[in-house]
Amino acid sequence: MAYRVGAILFLSGLVHLVVLVASGTTWEGPLSYRKAMTFGLSFGLTLATLAWATSFLRMNERTRTTLLGAFTVVSVVEVALVTMQVWRGVPSHFNFETGFDTLVSMTLALGGAVIIVTVAGFTAAALRSTSGLSPSMLLALRFGLVVLIGALAVGAIMIADGVRVSRGGDPQLAYTTAGALKPVHFVAMHAILVVPALAWLMRFTTWPERRRTRVIQATAVLYAIAVAGTWVVFG
Repeated sequence: MAYRVGAILFLSGLVHLVVLVASGTTWEGPLSYRKAMTFGLSFGLTLATLAWATSFLRMNERTRTTLLGAFTVVSVVEVALVTMQVWRGVPSHFNFETGFDTLVSMTLALGGAVIIVTVAGFTAAALRSTSGLSPSMLLALRFGLVVLIGALAVGAIMIADGVRVSRGGDPQLAYTTAGALKPVHFVAMHAILVVPALAWLMRFTTWPERRRTRVIQATAVLYAIAVAGTWVVFG
């Protein structure tokens, strides 16, 4: 189900890419179709990635279903609300102009909190796991999930700063302030795909497990440097 929903969300992002190009409207700003596009693509890819990556973890099936189910539902809610606001021609985040827009903005923020809780649950399971996985895959999953937590923390900072500035009476500055950390958020978000995918692909080589683990260790260090470098440049 998570794969199917992820595919639908990803497709919605592609549809909005077509709409964006065909309409000839701006790629910038909170009212652009680009926002619906990026949310659809990002949540679709992240949902499918999380479903795939966490399938390797040994954990209680009820817990897994609850966490993944919550992440799936909140992904749909986030994409649907952002898309709705784009088509209404109003900002989705930091918008407190009306009671309805305030409800949408606060629901999006609450959705972010739910996402953090679900990912934290999977991260805890990965950190507790000691058997059933090769050392290279276990390291890749732990690293990817921990960095994903970091990406979500950056997202929380973006929302908190944006709300503070917007409540202070300058919504346009709120979008600029929050948007400055988007590159860091993007790079950190996809460690959960890149590093475990590399560990999975190396299973088809003749390399011994010790070499695979060293490759993952080196990749993790390089990825961490990339995230830190992005923070220095854009943060």
